[in-house]
Amino acid sequence: MSARSADVVVIGAGVMGAATAYFAAAAGLSVVVVERGGIASGTSSRCEGNLLVSDKELGPELELTLYSQRVWREDLAEHGDAWEFETKGGIIVAEDAATTASLEKLAAHQRSLGIEVELLDDMDAVRELEPYANPALSSGAFYPGDAQVQPILATHHLLRLARERGAEVLLRTPVEAIVTRGGRAVGVQTPQGVISGGAVVNCAGPWAGDVAELAGLELPVLPRRGFVLVTEPVPVTIHHKVYSAGYVGDVASSDAGLQVSPVVEGTPSGTVLLGSSRERVGFDASFSREAVARIAQAAVRLFPALADLSLLRTYSGFRPYCPDHLPVIGEDARLPGLWHAAGQEGAGIGLSVGIAKLLAQALTGGEPDMSLAPFRPHRFERMSAA
Repeated sequence: MSARSADVVVIGAGVMGAATAYFAAAAGLSVVVVERGGIASGTSSRCEGNLLVSDKELGPELELTLYSQRVWREDLAEHGDAWEFETKGGIIVAEDAATTASLEKLAAHQRSLGIEVELLDDMDAVRELEPYANPALSSGAFYPGDAQVQPILATHHLLRLARERGAEVLLRTPVEAIVTRGGRAVGVQTPQGVISGGAVVNCAGPWAGDVAELAGLELPVLPRRGFVLVTEPVPVTIHHKVYSAGYVGDVASSDAGLQVSPVVEGTPSGTVLLGSSRERVGFDASFSREAVARIAQAAVRLFPALADLSLLRTYSGFRPYCPDHLPVIGEDARLPGLWHAAGQEGAGIGLSVGIAKLLAQALTGGEPDMSLAPFRPHRFERMSAA
């Protein structure tokens, strides 16, 4: 491979790397994307493509989520058909009076921030939207702005748009080292040679910690395994993404053990997707009978009619988890020139384009539309010292 150089070298061709490549190229920067496998060969091909506001607790991630939603809906609106953008809406259901009270409090706070949410006072109101929901449940909240994209399509088409603006994508090209000079990251070493870059952006998902380690840095991005079940196709009977209020708590939990909270949604093809599980087991991709069984049981509690369906398949993936549940975004003060965009856990698809636009603004010397300070990569060093 002849010597290559670019303004920006992006590590990873998942949705985060694809979005970063697109927005950087659209901002006039030359871009090379390096990927050790294929396009969307990691987490981006093993998830549901959620663009949710309903599961976000108050704080900087919610602000980032709202910003990212605007990027999907406004900056990228003309491309929505390419990645099957669908505003399907989300419904959180409460199982008892105590959970209803907590859900009402969450919804009130979110509404104060401009999020559209409609409380469903009882199960009759829920069943008007989802007739097959379990009538024994208590109540719910409807989020009409919750949306979804097909994540593999989104990744491919964002890279296509980046290529149209001059970006180069190198597949089956692992990064062996971060090249430094004068205390800065100035490129990456690959088996084919060095690719020089004014900035190196780590978009390696759950493997972002491994990439940081190549530069001698600690970045506590850890894999959190999750399973999804796919049923046989049936006439479309579930119209929204429906999940229990316990899902919000599980997303914010730091428990390493297996957690299961039901998430159920129909697809245009008639299959029904059932989730979700979370557990920290490293990069163990083996099948978990316990996780799959508990997901199925929890889904049937939401929609009893699911008990009559057969499963076509299951799949699992690794979500990039950070201990404080905030993504890692921006230039690493410990090694200028090295940037990170990782740690979004289950929100990676939804947040990707917002993060990428903010990074492009910063990489071109501009002031990002919102502060990246809460997501600074070196924040964990201070936590460890404390």
